[in-house]
Amino acid sequence: AIFILFIAITTQAQSYDGKGDSKINVGYNIYGYENGSGIKATYSYGLSDQFSLGAGVTYYFNNEDNDYFLYVRASFHLGPLMDLPPKLDIYPGVEIGYLSSQNIGLAGYLGIRYFFNDRIGIYTEIGSYGAIGLSFCI
Repeated sequence: AIFILFIAITTQAQSYDGKGDSKINVGYNIYGYENGSGIKATYSYGLSDQFSLGAGVTYYFNNEDNDYFLYVRASFHLGPLMDLPPKLDIYPGVEIGYLSSQNIGLAGYLGIRYFFNDRIGIYTEIGSYGAIGLSFCI
């Protein structure tokens, strides 16, 4: 019975649901720039079946400057194009914004997100930084 309940919950998961999709990611930034590790929170909103825009903040606590990065981000969601299962998405993207120690920050990433149910999933992003954490549908 528990297995059937688990299957029923996970089959409704949507990693990216196209236009109107709304997600929050909260995670640990393992590395990034010269600023070290930190915490990261992002929000993204789906503008089309493949494209989302959002914003975020990363606070680096592994250096003497206590840098932070405030940015906008754009992602291109490959899940629909690659015919991936609905609970899985692969998305390259870019972030640009204000990096406290350098004034302008620019980052590129490749993200993977997997949802366990219709509200909670996990994500990782690698590139100019590396992050891992939880993803929430809102």
